[in-house]
Order: sequence, then structure tokens, then C-alpha cells
Amino acid sequence: MKKLIVAASCALAMMTGTAQAQDLRIAFDVPYEPFEYRDDNGELTGFEVELATAMCEELQANCEFVIQAWDGMIPGLLARKFDLIMSSMSITPERAERVLFSEPYYITPGGWFGPESFNTDVTDMDAMKDKTVGVQRGTTMDTYVTENMGGVVNIKRYTTAEDMVLDLEGQRLDAVFVDYPVGEQTILNREGYKEVGESVKLGEGVGVAMRKRDAKLADDVNAALKKLKEDGTYDTIMQKYFNYDIKI
Repeated sequence: MKKLIVAASCALAMMTGTAQAQDLRIAFDVPYEPFEYRDDNGELTGFEVELATAMCEELQANCEFVIQAWDGMIPGLLARKFDLIMSSMSITPERAERVLFSEPYYITPGGWFGPESFNTDVTDMDAMKDKTVGVQRGTTMDTYVTENMGGVVNIKRYTTAEDMVLDLEGQRLDAVFVDYPVGEQTILNREGYKEVGESVKLGEGVGVAMRKRDAKLADDVNAALKKLKEDGTYDTIMQKYFNYDIKI
């Protein structure tokens, strides 16, 4: 499959005699606003894109940004198509059996969103019976709805959050359950939509995913992210995209 690639000149050797910078390929699923998306000029941007750029500078690494559909994230990593996943991948026991995670670098809840006309209590399974709920396939939101509402609601799974929002607008969904900031950015800013339920905290947070054998890289990534939190870089980037603290 042909991949779109955005080169990021993340860092150069800082001193004469410094070892050659390592080359890293980082995968993102686009669009997933505000974490990774293309701006009006077609440039790749977003909270995780900017954080990845800062991380690469801290690592003194030459980084290449790779666009990869969500379904192919872990298979692509294991097939060595890229070296890291930095695309809002929640840390779960099932994923941790296949990949090595960094320490979590943010956590946000899942959010329920739907049209203004939706007035059903999403926690009332009798009331929710036969409603159609949209989720992004393979996410913690998918797992939550499947485990807690499977057999009650009709679950419609999507490869991208963008396709899910389009079906919500087309009235093919009653409600969606998505990462809260994604719903806030892509649904609440549209006329006629609202939050339709309490947000739900899911999992242990989001981490950078790597191959199991890349323990040294994981140590380096953890050290770089810790430094970015300590020196204020993380907060500066976060505050561009969120008016609340997602740091963990």
C-alpha cells in the first residue's frame, strides 16, 4: 500500500564528533483532530505531531512521519514499516502483549456525542436497545461499547473518526463514543450537536508503541518525554490544543 510520508527534520548532531543521529519513522493515523491532522495548507500538524517533533529534537534523531491507517498500526510496526506509533494508542494488556509501550504521556476520557434531538440516557440499556452507536474500530472506545453494550445496541465500526462523523451527520448513527477531544473538535463545533452522556475514563493512558526488542529506544523515549514535561515544552504544546490538562 502506498504511504504518504512527511519528512521531519527533527535534529542534527549538536557538536563535532557527536555520533551520527539515529533515523526513526513515526506513524500517525490521519485525520484524528486535534492530535494529528492536516491544516489548511495541507501540512501535518496536531498535538502529537508537535510533541513528536520536540521529542525527536530531544533525542537528536532524524525523524520521518508516516501516515498509516489505524487498522494497520500494530501490523505495520511489527513488519518494520516504521519504528514508533505515536497516534493516541491507549495502553491495554492486549496490546502490551504485542508491543512495548513508553510511559503514558496523556490521558483523556471517552465522550458520548450526538444530535440535539438525542435525549436517551446512554447508561439505560433498555432505552438504548437497538440504537446505532458509532466507534472507531480497534480503539478502547470500541472495546468499551462492545463489552458493556454488545447485544443491546447496534455497533457500527469505522476505520477513521472522519468517516464516523460523516455518518453521524448523515443520520445513520444515533450517537458516537469517541476520544473526548476528538468529539469536542469534530462534533461539538458543528451546529445541532451536543454531548449526550457522561465522559468515561478508559485505560491507563496513551503511550508510544515500539517493538518489544527496542527496550533501549523505549528508555530514550521515556527520558525525552520526561524532559519535555519538566522544561515546559509539553505544556506549551498542550495549551495550543486544549484548554484543560491532559498530562499524565
